[in-house]
Amino acid sequence: MPQLIEKPTRIEAAGNKPKLIDEYIGRVNSKTETASIAHMQSPSGWIEPGQRPEFDEFTIVLKGMLRVEYESGFIEVRAGQAVIANKGEWIRYSTPEEEGAEYIAICLPAFSPETVHRDA
Repeated sequence: MPQLIEKPTRIEAAGNKPKLIDEYIGRVNSKTETASIAHMQSPSGWIEPGQRPEFDEFTIVLKGMLRVEYESGFIEVRAGQAVIANKGEWIRYSTPEEEGAEYIAICLPAFSPETVHRDA
């Protein structure tokens, strides 16, 4: 039988400013370990610690711009675009522009604090 997800669970975000993470599917809200899907809203000037996750992350930007830094540069992902970050790669997300960003993040397997491996 299909499982209805009636509402997301708000997850605490890492970073220098408050960011909204609403997990619809994942370890917290639906007890799903194979994938996580979350709606993110981050303010202007938000930056999170770098990370080297054990999961692939697929991100679709709905509004604004998400900067994705990697070991030899960065990519600016704008509304209507998407980016794939492969497991094992060092990355750092930020939203440096005035309007911040709104985006959907999908992680395979599901996001976990134990497998994200954030910089100290």
